[in-house]
Amino acid sequence: MELLAPAGNLEKMKVALRFGADAVYFGLPDFSLRARSNQFTKEDIIEAQKICQRENKQFYITMNIYAHNIHLPKITKQLKWLADNNIQADGMIISDPGIIRLVKKHLPKTDIHLSTQANATNIEAVKFWQEIGVTRVVLAREVTLSEIKEIHQAVPEMELEVFGHGAMCMSYSGRCILSKWTTGRSANLGDCAQPCRWQWQEQNKSQGSGEEKEKRVDLVDDKKRFGMRVEEDRHGTYMFNSYDLSLIEYLADLKEAGVASLKIEGRAKSVYYVGVVVRAYRQVLDNLNDEAKLATVIKTQKKELEKLSHRGYWTGFILGDEPPHLFDKAYLSVQWKFVGIAVEKDEVVNNENNAKLKVVDVFVHNKLAIGDEVEIIGIKDNKKVKVVRIVNEDNEEVESAHGGLGQVFKITFSDYVSNYFLLRKKC
Repeated sequence: MELLAPAGNLEKMKVALRFGADAVYFGLPDFSLRARSNQFTKEDIIEAQKICQRENKQFYITMNIYAHNIHLPKITKQLKWLADNNIQADGMIISDPGIIRLVKKHLPKTDIHLSTQANATNIEAVKFWQEIGVTRVVLAREVTLSEIKEIHQAVPEMELEVFGHGAMCMSYSGRCILSKWTTGRSANLGDCAQPCRWQWQEQNKSQGSGEEKEKRVDLVDDKKRFGMRVEEDRHGTYMFNSYDLSLIEYLADLKEAGVASLKIEGRAKSVYYVGVVVRAYRQVLDNLNDEAKLATVIKTQKKELEKLSHRGYWTGFILGDEPPHLFDKAYLSVQWKFVGIAVEKDEVVNNENNAKLKVVDVFVHNKLAIGDEVEIIGIKDNKKVKVVRIVNEDNEEVESAHGGLGQVFKITFSDYVSNYFLLRKKC
């Protein structure tokens, strides 16, 4: 089962590959559903292809917007550019049938992967997409494990891709779940109760005290069909804030069901997030056949995922459950923060310590000071060390290094570390 990782820019792509991804996905901002956070340029795509080909990894280009007429000339121009520059992606991720048609015209040898935005949820839909030339379907997040198995058995030639980790959206493009949540009637199955049009009233409004200044309001509709408690602090309220998806305990089940590719969401996330998540899933995948070791690996990697900023983890729809929502905050609090990444060297370091060093060039993301106890996140494992010495780009010793300056510092640690790692410390 392929491990597919997000690449919001070249640095994230390199981190994903170093920490164990088999494949990556990225796209240009104008045609991607991560337009604001996507930092790929045409030059980056050329470089990304070189890196992936050199490391024998797969790469997929996203073009998964739903296009209007105004977009078509730019899309056509982009596809011609890919063809003219011999960009041979292993697949194009698309949701719009019109764009699929254009790709088949300008890049006839490129595999077409159906984006999850197309909302494929059943056997007949997958057969339809197969008939028009799609080679892989990224199934909708609403599909259950038993449904995946049924689809695979009915259409075994179709590659199935499933999201295994990352943010969950409560609705998109009119596919609202508000009716299902409030009444149990699903708008996606033609039974919308239209709660968005109900008249809502406040009841039992209360004002908290202290720094947070929390407001608690009970909202009920005019006919008292549904009520909900809304709690608002100084940051706002979070009534549509879904838990994050995490299927790290179910990789064997997904593989058995016929999933060809396990996808991680997160092109907008940090390199730290990408590295930790990819490593966690890589280690579990690598131990699926070792029953004696697997439970321990899963337990360890779940703890690693808890150290990331997240909204709480849930299994999504995969087990047939209705995912809960995190109402009282945007994220759960975590004790760790990302502080830096070792600068990757082109040359291989060879010494008596098996390419391990005490002094490493680190690109600093958050404050790092002499005496700090930090944790090295290596490709395989972690190691706790202290910061002993910091030297800036002017070759001056300093007491601390700060993020946001775009600088690389020479950091001396209390023990040997690998020559490539992510760096974090407790908040």
